[in-house]
Amino acid sequence: MSTANMTEKQTDGSPAEGRPRDAWAVMEDFYRAEAAYVAAGGFGEADYDEVAGYLDPDVVLHQAPGLPFTGTGTWRGRDGLERFLAAFSETWSSMEFLEQEHWGDMDTVVVWSRVRFRARATGRDVETLIMQLIRVRDGRMLECRPFYWDPAAIAAATSHS
Repeated sequence: MSTANMTEKQTDGSPAEGRPRDAWAVMEDFYRAEAAYVAAGGFGEADYDEVAGYLDPDVVLHQAPGLPFTGTGTWRGRDGLERFLAAFSETWSSMEFLEQEHWGDMDTVVVWSRVRFRARATGRDVETLIMQLIRVRDGRMLECRPFYWDPAAIAAATSHS
């Protein structure tokens, strides 16, 4: 990961030397990399290195049970997140952040997102709200707990029934 990803950026886009980035700045870059990974086809098709660069080696993702991409519900480490994103990108062919708001500090951020997903299996779009509680350590995501507003709509969009 380059220094530009680990420090605050100046107004011209170059890194401001030595200034750590807050949790929201890290997540903005992560969301961009995640959406590009999904759009490129995910596991086996897309390059995971950019996404992994935003993840702490001890990263933990806690997903709610019952969603089509949650698996065990807890995904650990960069390899675990890669397996999660493989399941996620098998479920979705695209994700678009329509609106986002955030509250936090250097180490923690709460992100409210209005997201549009397109299901790979059905071609259906679903628009939903997601609230995430995220902790960052040394400029990388350490822990994420997403809460989906309408899990039933997500399940319906991905199901052929």
